[in-house]
Amino acid sequence: MLDIDYSNYFWQDDQVRLRAIGADDWESCYMSDFDTPARRFLECAIELPPTIAGAKKFTEENADFSSTNGRIMFTIENLNGDSIGGINLNSIDQRNGTFSIGIVIDKQYRSKSYGTRAMNILLKYAFLERRLNKFNDYVLEGNEGSAKMMKKLGCVQEGVRRQVVYMNGQYLDFILFGLTKEEFIEQQKKIEN
Repeated sequence: MLDIDYSNYFWQDDQVRLRAIGADDWESCYMSDFDTPARRFLECAIELPPTIAGAKKFTEENADFSSTNGRIMFTIENLNGDSIGGINLNSIDQRNGTFSIGIVIDKQYRSKSYGTRAMNILLKYAFLERRLNKFNDYVLEGNEGSAKMMKKLGCVQEGVRRQVVYMNGQYLDFILFGLTKEEFIEQQKKIEN
C-alpha cells in the first residue's frame, strides 16, 4: 500500500486521527469491553460478559460507515496507528440542528487529552460541515473525566436530570451539557490565539 500523506487531512490533529471502523477492529473492541467501570459510564448499565462473536458482529455492522442505526462510527487512533478508542456522532436531528457524541478511550490512553482532541475534530465536522447548531449530551454522575472534558471543550452545564439511572444499588443523575455552534467558534478562536 502507498504511504498516505496526512499533512492536510481534516480528520486528525497533531496527536489523534479518526478513521472508519474496520472489521479487523473486533479484537480492540472485545478487549475494551472488559473495562466495566468505563462501560458503566458509557452504557449506564452492567452489560453481559463480552463475546468474540459480539465484538465481530459490532465491527461488521459498523465497518466502513455502514451503520444503519443513525450513528456515524469512528475508531480513534494515535498517529502511530494504534487504536485508542471509539467515537460516534449520533442523535442527529437535521430539522432542529441538534446532535450528540458518544466516546470511549481505552484505559491506558486516558488523561492524555486524546478524548478532547477527538471530540474537537468531530464537533468541528458537525458544526462547520454538517451545519448542525447545538451539541447536547449528558455525563453520568461520578464520571469526573467526561465532565472535565465537557468543560474543557467549552460546554455549559445546563442542568441535572435527577435519579434517572439505577446502577449498583443506587439511583444516579445525568449532568446535562450543551454547546452551540457560536460558542464552539468562539472557543476555537481562543485556542488559536
